[in-house]
Amino acid sequence: MLDLSYDLPKPRVIAGAKHDWELVIGMEVHAQVASNAKLFSGASTQFGAEPNSNVAFIDAAMPGMLPVINEYCIEQAVRTGLGLNAEIHLKSAFDRKNYFYPDQPAGYQISQLYHPIVGEGEVLVELGDGTARPVRVERIHMEQDAGKSIHDMDPDMSFVDLNRAGVCLMEIVSRPDIRSAEEAAAYILKLRQIMRYLGTCDGDMQNGNLRADVNVSVCRPGDYERYRESGDFGHLGTRCEIKNMNSTRFIQQAIEVEARRQIAILEAGGEVDQETRGFDPVKGETRTQRSKEEAHDYRYFPDPDLLPLEIEQDWVDQIKSSLPELPDAKKARFINDFGLTDYDASVLTADLDSAGYFEAVAAGRDGKMAANWVINELFGRLKKDDKDIDASPVTPAQLGGIIDLIASDAISGKIAKDVFEIAYTTGRDPAEIVETEGLKQVTDTGAIEAAVDEIIAANPDQVAKAQENPKLAGWFVGQVMKATGGKANPKAVNELVAQKLKG
Repeated sequence: MLDLSYDLPKPRVIAGAKHDWELVIGMEVHAQVASNAKLFSGASTQFGAEPNSNVAFIDAAMPGMLPVINEYCIEQAVRTGLGLNAEIHLKSAFDRKNYFYPDQPAGYQISQLYHPIVGEGEVLVELGDGTARPVRVERIHMEQDAGKSIHDMDPDMSFVDLNRAGVCLMEIVSRPDIRSAEEAAAYILKLRQIMRYLGTCDGDMQNGNLRADVNVSVCRPGDYERYRESGDFGHLGTRCEIKNMNSTRFIQQAIEVEARRQIAILEAGGEVDQETRGFDPVKGETRTQRSKEEAHDYRYFPDPDLLPLEIEQDWVDQIKSSLPELPDAKKARFINDFGLTDYDASVLTADLDSAGYFEAVAAGRDGKMAANWVINELFGRLKKDDKDIDASPVTPAQLGGIIDLIASDAISGKIAKDVFEIAYTTGRDPAEIVETEGLKQVTDTGAIEAAVDEIIAANPDQVAKAQENPKLAGWFVGQVMKATGGKANPKAVNELVAQKLKG
């Protein structure tokens, strides 16, 4: 079981040339809301469409166009907040964040600064040492995504694709509670898992549907505790933001590289400048992009085209009542109801499809045996073939059928693996495979005894050795199984061999 420790996190200590240093990390995760339409228009959010084919007039900032809030996007943000045990604000408002990019035609982004829709929550992050602890979420606010600038189609010009412009993002802002690169990766993976369970974001990092800005600073041992006591961020050192990270591996690499860079500056007597940096995974370095802006640099003000957003508590309660069983609760239930180990329960609840498949297999059967077959045999084979669980050639009913055949002593565990392979490659029913392929286990003790007698009679020297060292009895068991084509009941073979060797 996990130790659900709510103590201060164990920091990643980095030995500098002069001092020890500790990492402090906060994350701003941008999650694209799972919705067919954009935040303020009815344009499609389909990925991979022809450039500029999913663009409404408001997305292109045509004069006179007014935004209209997509209620479903609001619902998805509320659902996410509830899934993170966060406070839902019944009153929120949208603001304009003013800055110019070529792929943002309005010259501003509609976002939420002063009154976000979701307040404080937490994410329980499981660590590699078997412990878990919460990372505090400060807020979740909604905002528009920008378009995409394309620079590699022409040597002299850049192009703009506005398909993503106006797509709804949830920005999930953590407190600076993350204390290692590994924990940062675990945090974003846990967020992705929760949102996938909720159906609020597909978590596809490769397509940019989930990406993170990572704030990194270093401090001396003890300074983080002082920050937690006083709330004074000055104890945490100057932070630098690494933008648009869409890979947990690169996130970990970038954090380590940036921490070393800051330590070198501080130990040389310099000061770390607060700035936005990018990560070059090829060269393994972070690079300056721009000085870090503050809120006043963006000239935030309430969006004049949008009234404050007011939602009813009854609506929030309806959404809450419709939430699915979330990963932590499902994992605890699997451990309690099926007697699974913490590791096996974690693997099986990693995503909804895997959890659903396992529950269908385990229904009315031995949970531990079902978990072993799903994890070791099925997942192993799917990984080898680069297939997801929803593309499994073996259905839950078929895998459950194999387990039933083992439980009834119709087949041995060894034969079951052969049956699984045939079912996997042909889709045939396990019971039919056993019958037509002649794989039924031999349970006739008379036939098994005859085979044991024959092996013992043919190997008197081995008998003498086994009588002196009972551990060598396994050799006879193996020979009998081989002689019977692996069909003999292993339990019966072991008992008869032990009995015969005693004389």
